[in-house]
Formats: sequence, C-alpha cells, structure tokens
Amino acid sequence: MNYQIIATQNYLKRLEKFLKKHPKIAPQYQKTIAILCVNPNYPALRMHKLQGRLQEYYSISINLKYRIVVDFIVQNEQIILIDIGTHNEVYK
Repeated sequence: MNYQIIATQNYLKRLEKFLKKHPKIAPQYQKTIAILCVNPNYPALRMHKLQGRLQEYYSISINLKYRIVVDFIVQNEQIILIDIGTHNEVYK
C-alpha cells in the first residue's frame, strides 16, 4: 500500500530553503520520502508521536540531525508534510 504525500505551501517554502542550505542532503531526503510513501513505520525513519504544542503531529528522521514533521492521517492513507529542519528548528 502506498500513502499519498501532501506538501503544504509553507512546507514547500521551507523545503526550498532547506535544500539550498543543505544540497548534500537532497538524495537522503528523496530516499526518506520514497520510504515514507511505502512504509511510514520503516525503522530507519524513527517515526514517533510528538508532545506539547505539536502533539497532533509525528516526526520522522532524514538522518540523525534533520527531521520532517508530518501529520499522519491513517483513515485516508495520507501523510501531510508540515515542516523540515534540524531538531531544534522543527521543535521550536
């Protein structure tokens, strides 16, 4: 089963800035999104539920330094990309 990936406008702006700042991460990012489409619970993604003001969202890892915040809607098999950046940037 493949999940539908939806990127918000805000996310696309942040992604553009992120990839300009970190062009070497682009292949890892693409691999992460490809895995996310097929299996969001794949161990390397380290998906986990967030707490506090972001408690309705989940986080996945691109690598040990960079994260993507997602809204995971199981009912409609959709994953909405919310934010991207370092641990501190996305959890601020």
